[in-house]
Amino acid sequence: MIPVPPRFARRTSYVICSLIVVFCTDVALAQLQPQPAEKLDNRPERLEWLQDAGFGLFVHWSLDSQVGSVISHSLVGSSDDYKQWYFNELPKTFNPRHWNPDELAELAKISGAKYVVFTTKHHNGFCMWDTETSEFDITTTPYKQDIVKRYVDAVRRQGLGVGLYFSPEDFHWMHQNDYEVRRRGLPFNPNTQESLVELNQVQTRELFTNYGQIDVLFIDGEGEEPVKRVAWSLQPDCLITRGAIETPEQRIPGKPPEGPWESCFTMGTQWQYKPTNEKYKSGTKVIEMLIETRAKGGALLLNVGPMPDGRIPIEQDARLREVGLWLAVNGKAIYNTRPWVVTREDNIWFTKAKDSDTVYAFLTAIPNWKRGSRKEFLLRSVKATDDTEIQVLGQSGRVIEYAPGKDAEAKFTKTPEGLSVSVVRAQRLYNDSRWPNPVVVEITHAEPSEYSSEDKSGRLE
Repeated sequence: MIPVPPRFARRTSYVICSLIVVFCTDVALAQLQPQPAEKLDNRPERLEWLQDAGFGLFVHWSLDSQVGSVISHSLVGSSDDYKQWYFNELPKTFNPRHWNPDELAELAKISGAKYVVFTTKHHNGFCMWDTETSEFDITTTPYKQDIVKRYVDAVRRQGLGVGLYFSPEDFHWMHQNDYEVRRRGLPFNPNTQESLVELNQVQTRELFTNYGQIDVLFIDGEGEEPVKRVAWSLQPDCLITRGAIETPEQRIPGKPPEGPWESCFTMGTQWQYKPTNEKYKSGTKVIEMLIETRAKGGALLLNVGPMPDGRIPIEQDARLREVGLWLAVNGKAIYNTRPWVVTREDNIWFTKAKDSDTVYAFLTAIPNWKRGSRKEFLLRSVKATDDTEIQVLGQSGRVIEYAPGKDAEAKFTKTPEGLSVSVVRAQRLYNDSRWPNPVVVEITHAEPSEYSSEDKSGRLE
């Protein structure tokens, strides 16, 4: 038997796979044609799932993490020498020998995230799975193992939603086809350019047939339509975020978008690992971002960027654990909630339980609230009923450590101006008792007050 060169074998397999995906996708879509067009869209129950989950973990990682550069974008406007080095030399040294997907999944779980979204292919075109479409993938590196498979299996073991990031804009394909690498002003339509569409359809089919159920797909870039068609034809229950709903990046809208939405944020200034010149947000800032996002009805997708050897930087690990501790105490106010009749009153933000008349008030911007001390707050948008009860989440209201006999009970008073609540920060979460993060008050059987529909002082938003 005449041996077949690996590159030829892979290319032959890719051609066959291309023919199969085109045929199968056309058949699947043809079967859908008699049905309403909205069938190829996010299903309502999946959008509801996102609203209930509220918090996910983003993972940006590719072979250029080795030098700590911006992921992919350094190729735009780069010289031929740089592209030669990037496409041909970087794969030779990418070896994340310390990557442990179970540790990543466990960290996501302890942080309180309900789903994880992992970069399978960023704009550079490097595939983190064993693809038949290209040699520019993880199997041609010293690591060789299918990272996507290991990631999917680990996240699934923790019972979290499995999400994939995929870019249809492919710089490697552009380079191979003698196009200038760019993201704007393309000389072709990524949704109709035949060979690019074929590449993205085959790769999407690989991801949606080789790794079981995919819960979330984040499509980043132009050329999303062929990707969506293949993904939904193969797995109609997949939730597509970017590419199908509003996904503001590095910002929380002042006025939230209509319907379910998701904001994605870095912890520092860069999506991928940045070993030097990085400036991280505090854990408190991240928690406040989560609160604002949920108060406005969105979900927060918070990013980590693994080091080139696979480990999570300690700064990012630490912030996720701080968020996890806060959510262990206050998760009831974040998960399965919806916006209240107002978003906030000054530094007090609100959510409402999805299926009950329970309201949550987030008392933010009080970094030096001494443990054991009592504070009073006026909630102008909330009206108590005869059945109303209140408590500080995470606290019994009966004990303050090392202060026997001191009153820890949460109390409220109905006033003409609104609901006056009096609460104590009693729980010791840090050794030195200096917990800087928001306290949350739960108010059951609550109703909107007359002030909820009209801002008379400028305090309501």
